[in-house]
Amino acid sequence: MKKLSLTEQAINLLQSIIKTASFSRQEDSVADMLEKFIKDQGLPLERIGNNLLILDKKRYLKEPTLLLNSHIDTVKPVSSWSEDPFGAELKKGILYGLGSNDAGASLICLLLTTIELYDKLPFNLAFCASAEEEVSGKNGISLVLKQYDKFDLAIVGEPTGMQPAVAEKGLMVLDCLTTGVAGHAARKEGVNAIYKAINEITWFKDFYFPKVSSFLGPVQMSVTQVEAGSQHNVVPDKCSFVVDIRGNGCYTNEELLEIIETNTSCEVKARSTRLNSSQLHIEHPFYKHLISQGYKPFGSPTLSDQALMGFPSIKLGPGESARSHTANEYIKVSEIEHALLSYKKLIESFRF
Repeated sequence: MKKLSLTEQAINLLQSIIKTASFSRQEDSVADMLEKFIKDQGLPLERIGNNLLILDKKRYLKEPTLLLNSHIDTVKPVSSWSEDPFGAELKKGILYGLGSNDAGASLICLLLTTIELYDKLPFNLAFCASAEEEVSGKNGISLVLKQYDKFDLAIVGEPTGMQPAVAEKGLMVLDCLTTGVAGHAARKEGVNAIYKAINEITWFKDFYFPKVSSFLGPVQMSVTQVEAGSQHNVVPDKCSFVVDIRGNGCYTNEELLEIIETNTSCEVKARSTRLNSSQLHIEHPFYKHLISQGYKPFGSPTLSDQALMGFPSIKLGPGESARSHTANEYIKVSEIEHALLSYKKLIESFRF
């Protein structure tokens, strides 16, 4: 029987993953399948929840370690799919399916690269297939990093057109509340919480943080939800609104929150401050390596597991970010083939 090429192996494995639903926090079946596949390769594997970690623990304690990471979970399919989201159909060099682009292709290419290069490099190579990335869940890569946090560098597989995102915006979501006094609308009684909220929302719309990142630009704040009122003739005494904030690396989320609290009079509660922005310093050896290999670094507006890593990292993978979370998501066979070659060359030629 003819041996399959690496690209053919990648396509077959990716088709198996697409056919197995793996929504965030429901990744058991895909994790089971990948666990069996990795064990069949004879590599040391530890399963932590639904996260799968390939790691030589002895070398990890003694040598620099490069972590390759991508996620196994997907969002749920939107209603406008015309293809079968779980069909994994290959048509004219294009593979359709939920999670094919985000981030199944990156996951499989990084896994096969790990298998090919494992124990053949002058540094330690690790791989993590992580769960709950799409929801930044606490049982995703955070669970792994509680046990293993001494990685020296990470390549996070996400669709970037195989150009390196060396910086990534962070995320902080605020729940805000203004409080007034209820009254009858016909008699102009009370203090309208909506009018108070308008002043606060206007501040969020207009305020400009002075520090601007060369890769990520300014901090971005967007009011995305507003809720108030019970009926037409009652002046509302409460108005709540939600603010989506994308940090630029010039401020921590805690610093952003402090500035916001100083400048607003509404009640402000952050759902979490743990998803900070990240950036690989231009003097880092891997940044210089990317430049020497002809890559064009850029800053990414979208969030990934990079936000949870307290060590240097980049985001790099086949596919395009604009295809993620859309109907008829797809990946091209040519993109998979290019990624397999590029990952191998980039990693083989790097030295810490």
